[in-house]
Amino acid sequence: MEGLAQRAALLRESLGRSQAATDAVVSILGSFDSRLSALDAAMRPIQLRTHAVRTAHENIDRTLRSADVILTQFDRTREAEREIQKGPNENLQGFLDAVDRLRSIERFFSSNRSYSSSDRVLSHVNGLLSKALVKMEGEFQNQLTQRSKPMEPDRLFDCLPSTLRPSAESRSEGGKHPPGGPQSDNHETAEAAVYKPPALIEPKFVPLLAKLAQQLVQAGCQQQCAEIYSEARASALESSLKNLGVEKLSKDEVQKMPWEILESKIGNWIHFMRIAVKLLFAGERQLCDQVFECSQSLRDKCFSAITKNSLATLLSFGEAIAMSKRSPEKLFVLLDMYEIMCELQTEIDTIFVGESCSQMRDSALSLTKCLAQTAQKTFSDFEEAVEKDATKNIHTDGTVHPLTSYVINYVKFLFDYQSTLKQLFQEFKREDGSGSELASVTMSIMQALQNNLDAKAKQYKDPALMHIFLMNNIHYIVKSVRRSEAKDLLGDDWIQRHRRIVQQNANQYRRVAWSKVLQCLSGQGLTSSGGSGQVGSEGGNSSGASRTAVKERFRSFNMQFEEIYQKQCGWSVPDSELRESLRLAVAEILLPAYRSFQKRFGPLIENSKAPGKYVKHTPEQLELFLGNLFEGKQERP
Repeated sequence: MEGLAQRAALLRESLGRSQAATDAVVSILGSFDSRLSALDAAMRPIQLRTHAVRTAHENIDRTLRSADVILTQFDRTREAEREIQKGPNENLQGFLDAVDRLRSIERFFSSNRSYSSSDRVLSHVNGLLSKALVKMEGEFQNQLTQRSKPMEPDRLFDCLPSTLRPSAESRSEGGKHPPGGPQSDNHETAEAAVYKPPALIEPKFVPLLAKLAQQLVQAGCQQQCAEIYSEARASALESSLKNLGVEKLSKDEVQKMPWEILESKIGNWIHFMRIAVKLLFAGERQLCDQVFECSQSLRDKCFSAITKNSLATLLSFGEAIAMSKRSPEKLFVLLDMYEIMCELQTEIDTIFVGESCSQMRDSALSLTKCLAQTAQKTFSDFEEAVEKDATKNIHTDGTVHPLTSYVINYVKFLFDYQSTLKQLFQEFKREDGSGSELASVTMSIMQALQNNLDAKAKQYKDPALMHIFLMNNIHYIVKSVRRSEAKDLLGDDWIQRHRRIVQQNANQYRRVAWSKVLQCLSGQGLTSSGGSGQVGSEGGNSSGASRTAVKERFRSFNMQFEEIYQKQCGWSVPDSELRESLRLAVAEILLPAYRSFQKRFGPLIENSKAPGKYVKHTPEQLELFLGNLFEGKQERP
């Protein structure tokens, strides 16, 4: 117990000493805090003076920096002013850079109007920009005038596919037009050919023109810029077409031209359209897009203004042809014109893009449709004209009539335009793409021709010659069809049917022409019941025949044969195979009958006076005579 009491007493003593120490520390800290407060109060004025100094320095730095920026802008203004004063002639790029700097300076002072000098500087800069604008307009016009030269025909021809370029001889003779007429182009080649639009302005100058245009547009001078550009380029384009041979003709002038001259001009027009659209107009569109890259609407507007008159001149000629009096010979040039317009239509839609060019696109499409309508009507007129052809000048030799060869050649030419005609028929909803409409029209033309030939055949007074005429003409038609593309379209049934018509007319000719001659070689009516005119048993098969009757038969045969021979030598069968087959057909009926008659009744004449007066020809001689028939030459046996 005593031990515990001692430890408790020690613990109380220790706690007493700890409390005294704590009190002492608190007392010391309190004294230190009082001294810190006094020090802080003493330092506050010094801190305030230091902050004021720092703020003053910062303000000075900002002012100096602003002054430096302003001075830099002043320097840039002076540098730009020197370039503006010199003008764009010496250094166009430097002049344009100076304009860009002035615009940058203008933007700087417009956004920093708090500077006291801003208004004065802005006024000066705007004055310089106004002067620069005037000089830029002048330079833009000057550059375009210098660079916009007409394209020489030779340069354009070099941009054409090789198949469409004129020969070196043609160029040396001063020829301006690619070779060939309206029907000379290879249509598939033309579609697949590659055209390279020429550089209308040297490429190195185009970026500078684009920068000038951009500056003028940014300055709000779109109208002046467009007028300057359009006037220069339109003049160059029209001169290029004039050098090529394009003429400004009124519709009245075109429609009064003789066909021979007009046909040549139509051929040239086709080439002009191709060169204008694929080379010149395409080049102008490309140049517009490059110069006015900054403005789509300005591109379209300028391109429209440049090409409007030139396109109108070309389309006007086409419209005059489409509206002229229809005639069969114009069908093929109409198809050529329609074909080139169809070929160019996609490119026209692509090149003449935008609202500004909508009327020009519509005009081109309108011409295409007008040509299609005129060609379709001319096609119908031709069929009607064939059936109603009333020419009376039939050939006396029964040869192929000019109408037949004309129509067949016409149809052959039509088949050179199969794809174009299919497109034409589709335009009028008459074609399903199978070619059935072309076959139907061709059959109608052939039937119209046959109807006309039947009518013309009736003008022949000699029925035999009428059949020769029909045989010749139908054979010519069949042979021509078999050798042309019309064969596949008209079909074998049509060909076989008309070959039968040829054979029927050949058979009719043989029957009509030779029936009376063959009757002379018949034994019928030559026998007699008695009298001095009878012949004895030495006559063989001629027993009982009247010598007088036999002589009369030989005389009649000779007279009729000579008459037929003389007449039919003057008839013509121009096809050698048909002519030979017809001779053989005659020989097959005439020679056996003559041999039989001569063998049977010839002996009655041999012992009479002057037998050669009656039996004038041997069968071999007759065969030789038959070999002279249908040569179109007058002969005597």
